Amino acid sequence: MIKGFIFDLDGVITDTAELHFDAWKKLSDEMDWEFDRELNERLRGISRMDSIHVIMDHNGVSLDEPTVVELATKKNDIYVESLDKMTPDDYLPGARELLTHLRSEGFSVALGSASKNAHKVLKQLNAVHFFDVIGDGNSVSKSKPAPDIFLYASKKLGLRPENCIVFEDAEKGIDAAKAGKFHSVGIGPEQRVGHADIRFETMKEATLFEVKSHFKDLF
Repeated sequence: MIKGFIFDLDGVITDTAELHFDAWKKLSDEMDWEFDRELNERLRGISRMDSIHVIMDHNGVSLDEPTVVELATKKNDIYVESLDKMTPDDYLPGARELLTHLRSEGFSVALGSASKNAHKVLKQLNAVHFFDVIGDGNSVSKSKPAPDIFLYASKKLGLRPENCIVFEDAEKGIDAAKAGKFHSVGIGPEQRVGHADIRFETMKEATLFEVKSHFKDLF
């Protein structure tokens, strides 16, 4: 029986993808690295440190680890500053409605995000109260596609993976959900999240009614 829902943050609850792109682009321009939309797509759903290594590998760059950490921190500072502009109007369409519905029906709800700035984003959205547990990039050491963040969230909720549905917009996020034996809802195009148990193009389509209809034997 489904008792809990675990949500990724970026691309599911809100969309800070453009803010991340701008921050990585600014850093890359300063370092004279190539960075474009196609490369940015490869960063979807992975941690900050994994992201900078993807960018460095693409550019054939090798740096000592303290320098890599310094550059990743610089990117994060640029990104965090941009978060101050976020407001409760920045939910993705349908996300706040779904979270509200889950609360009214008494489901347990957790965040399972690779972001180390999840608390800041949720605070800007006025969304903290929707979540019983907040799992973020500070909660586990292994990022997606390892299932650790979702396992952390379900454990904190006191639920087994088979009693939880994960909402994800990234290929590696769905991979992580599957690796952890969670049920999965993909948000986005077929080529990215088509391997989820059920897929919706947008969060607006992913209503509780539609989700229950697909997993009807589990409710």
